[in-house]
Amino acid sequence: MKFDMKPLPYDYGALEPHISARTLQFHYDKHHQGYMNKLKSAIQDTPQADQSLEEIIVRADGGVFNSAAQVWNHDFYWRSMMPNGGGTPGSGLKKAIDNHFGGVESFLKRMKDAATGQFGSGWAWLVADNEGDLKVMSTSDAKNPLQQGLTPLLTIDVWEHAYYLDTQNDRGGYVDKVLAELINWDFAEANLEKLTKDKPVLKAV
Repeated sequence: MKFDMKPLPYDYGALEPHISARTLQFHYDKHHQGYMNKLKSAIQDTPQADQSLEEIIVRADGGVFNSAAQVWNHDFYWRSMMPNGGGTPGSGLKKAIDNHFGGVESFLKRMKDAATGQFGSGWAWLVADNEGDLKVMSTSDAKNPLQQGLTPLLTIDVWEHAYYLDTQNDRGGYVDKVLAELINWDFAEANLEKLTKDKPVLKAV
């Protein structure tokens, strides 16, 4: 197979007090690993075993898609956060956010609205299209922007297992902590730079 579980980019306790070590360990060891186990079992000895996760996500459906997308989504989510994150984005990403959303605060509000407004399980995303235009969106269950030809820049997991041990049903409180204290602006900017290279990010969305 062309993929395996990637290690967490930080220790279980690195995101405390905003996300507890207990939540992170349970989330990574049980949920994330569980999706990987189901995926490997489902595609063993099939042509999909030689595909990348991204190839499976855009081509598969049913249980194989759900498992593959959840493996990818979780790995992206871990890297969308960092210890001592938050603050303000670097100049390149800030310019893009200013151009598309009217400022960082406006973007953060849109991201929170997408995360808290998602009915049931799912994800909130900052994405870019092939022209470098940014938008905020949410997806349900395992759905992923790659299916729509979009490039994810950041995500927030709003499945209950991401926050219930820490904040119970207070999804908004969890989202506030991620956006204010943990968001990894450097990761988002690196993802945008890979896509846009020398393209200006100017169009309003």
